[in-house]
Amino acid sequence: MKVAGSILCLAAAALMATVSAPASAQTYPDHPVRIVLPFGAGGVADITARIVADALGAKLNQRFVVENAPGAGGIAAARSVLSSQADGYTLAMLTNGTAISVPLFKSLPFNPVTDFMPISSLGYFDFVIGTNPESGIKTLADAVRMAKEKPGAINTGTINIGSSQNLSAELLKTSANINFTIIPYRATPEVIIGLLRNDVQLMVDSYSAMKSNIQEKKIIALATTGKTRSQSLPDVPTVEQAGVPGYEVLSWNALFAPKGTPQPVIDTLNKALQAVLTDPEVKKKMLDLGIEAKASAPAEISARLNDDIKKWGAVIERANIPKQ
Repeated sequence: MKVAGSILCLAAAALMATVSAPASAQTYPDHPVRIVLPFGAGGVADITARIVADALGAKLNQRFVVENAPGAGGIAAARSVLSSQADGYTLAMLTNGTAISVPLFKSLPFNPVTDFMPISSLGYFDFVIGTNPESGIKTLADAVRMAKEKPGAINTGTINIGSSQNLSAELLKTSANINFTIIPYRATPEVIIGLLRNDVQLMVDSYSAMKSNIQEKKIIALATTGKTRSQSLPDVPTVEQAGVPGYEVLSWNALFAPKGTPQPVIDTLNKALQAVLTDPEVKKKMLDLGIEAKASAPAEISARLNDDIKKWGAVIERANIPKQ
């Protein structure tokens, strides 16, 4: 009888375990969720994350809190997320910058491909190649021609070596088979000042960073770096349309969770993001930043991460950029 009773108890416990697991997934989230960013407050990624966090909170009836953990290679942010439980209550924003960090650093204390589970993209954005009205450059074709006639004579400003903007300029050199001098600055405002002073004749950065100067016609947008024209600058050709075949740079940001996060949690978040990122108000807020709000299947953003690791690894190698 005692054996039979023990078996019944074990069976009841097993039944309770199977019932409680789905119930937990069904009630997710039942307390606030952290989204950890590898960037400081106030930037495009930070503002994007807060727009999405507010929308997710309204959709899922729970607070989504953005936490900034800036640091080289996204190491501080990754450590913060990976040291937390894989339960869906601590999420990471990974970006194309994460993909660049893999080949750029000698070693990272995390592997974005194997240590994280993809949830969905949040948005995509391209860069703008701009000039100043005093440069004499009217089109990107002008710049390419001038660079071929006088190799090294054109200066191009970007932020620090190894950044997405810097590598976009390096890719332009090889794609157009031209030579110009890339001048790295510490921050985007310094790049803009350098362009307005004509210390550099070209610059590469985000639309949001250049928006006011473009609108005031202090900066001329020559081309955008995506495969198709930017929704923010529909009258401006892409680099490929301007005469550089095969050139494409598309930046992205996305939500990932630590490896081992329950699949029902991933599914809940993906379904919610599919809904909120099609909301007209959310799309407008992000488009004002030059970002196209767009959710994806987990496999889609995972493939882009892997593809970008290979792509930027090749650019870094061709540019002989030393590993950090």
